[in-house]
Amino acid sequence: MEIDKDTAAQAIRAGETALGLELGSTNIKAVLVDKSARVLAEGSFGWENKLVGGIWTYSLDEVWKGIQSAYVELESAVLKGYGVQITRLGSLGISAMMHGYLAFDKEGRQLGEFRTWRNNTTGEAAARLTKLFGFNIPQRWSIAHLFQAMLNGEEQVKHVAFLTTLAGYVHWRLSGEKVLGMGDASGMFPLDPATGGYDAAMLVKFKQLPEMASYSWRLFELLPEIRRAGEQAGHLTEKGAALLDPSGTLQAGAVMAPPEGDAGTGMVATDAVRPGTGNISVGTSAFSMNVLSVPLSAVHEDIDVVATPDGAPVAMVHTNNCSSDFNAWAGLFGEMAELSGRKLAADELYSLLLGSTSGAARDAGGLLAYSCLSGENVTRVEKGRPLFVRGPESRLHLGDFMLSQLYGAFAPLALGMRILTEEEHVTASEMVAQGGLLKTPKIAQQALADMLGVPITVMSTAGSGGPWGMAVLALYAVSGSKEKLPDWLDSEIFAGAKRQKLEPEPTGRAGAAKWLKAYEAALPLEQTAGKYVAE
Repeated sequence: MEIDKDTAAQAIRAGETALGLELGSTNIKAVLVDKSARVLAEGSFGWENKLVGGIWTYSLDEVWKGIQSAYVELESAVLKGYGVQITRLGSLGISAMMHGYLAFDKEGRQLGEFRTWRNNTTGEAAARLTKLFGFNIPQRWSIAHLFQAMLNGEEQVKHVAFLTTLAGYVHWRLSGEKVLGMGDASGMFPLDPATGGYDAAMLVKFKQLPEMASYSWRLFELLPEIRRAGEQAGHLTEKGAALLDPSGTLQAGAVMAPPEGDAGTGMVATDAVRPGTGNISVGTSAFSMNVLSVPLSAVHEDIDVVATPDGAPVAMVHTNNCSSDFNAWAGLFGEMAELSGRKLAADELYSLLLGSTSGAARDAGGLLAYSCLSGENVTRVEKGRPLFVRGPESRLHLGDFMLSQLYGAFAPLALGMRILTEEEHVTASEMVAQGGLLKTPKIAQQALADMLGVPITVMSTAGSGGPWGMAVLALYAVSGSKEKLPDWLDSEIFAGAKRQKLEPEPTGRAGAAKWLKAYEAALPLEQTAGKYVAE
């Protein structure tokens, strides 16, 4: 439905809006919506993580530079589109990359560097905790980072008073509240589905570790308080408003929703929070989320058990790598186009490159691509080195090459999801997908369906992705609704949503399966590349 500008301007003036702000791996994005979750304006800021001393990280100064830049762009879009300024918000919510390590002392000073989900340097800690808890603790999780720092004998660990995620940190600075939504909290430390809190028995087991004898703090004292979707998690303070909008125009007082991880907002943006549903996000990293109807029968190293924002258990397959190498090749072809005298906009460039795959062999002509910019746990790659290989008789055409890049982006996810389907018999009638590669209609969507062997649906409402999902959660926090989150989403947000569903094609499925078999056979190339190719 088209938005009436006068009505929208009135809603903006009255503060009858919600702001969703998400700090993704390559973009910080702000989305402003009205009470019906229609997008009024957007703003963004591009950033990249840096490998510093062997650690993938972002500086907190860059966090605030990016947030403020995205908000300024959003403000400008509002002023240009509706002729009004944002002076107040009804509600807002923060989401960001899940997991990682952000630690602070009792004075609120950062300890150590921000260690993102991309780091796979916590193998010893993750293995020991998984055995101790009888519950899979991936290397990305905050508790694995903390315990590894303890095992490393890092002096800063003695001074930790608060441990949180990126979303939790930004929320704390804006509201003064040390809280997390259930989805984001479930990537820090295991939750107890019965209580909605951190698992008490596992907290006791952690306390009894011999390494804990050197520390005066207790883990439960460091972790954020947990809030369920629909609950309120404080208000925007005057200091917070000044941080978000340094111009001083924005007033304090907006209700803040519980901060969430990007996996949780992806589930909301794709209406996949009900047991039996599933969604996929394909970006710099990739992950699939299957909301479970029954618990998993066993512990799997490549399957995380996390939660929806309202606490339903979820089987998550997460890969550290997805579209980065595809994007790098696209940039190279863009340079070539510019040298020929034609500068292509990003949408046109991707449309041309993806469109070239229509004439490709469905097994990509024997071309193999390993899109590992960083280490990849699912494929046991310790140090990522993007790799493209082919046999002497392989076809080397643009369409085959680009299809191999698509397959390479999706392959680790396919291997992880195979555990769910073959060993746990967890299936969904469809997986709803979102991500930048899906902006060009149908092509990447079909390749994903063929690679995974499941129908892939793309929804029109997911165009703004996670930050829009966070804005929806901010609306839910002030709705006063007694409906559970899945029912509220179905009735209030997605009732008229358009969906495009693509089934796996028989020839495409056969070709992708043949390609994946060759990919697996040649994995030792990628697994050893880090030993011989310098960073």
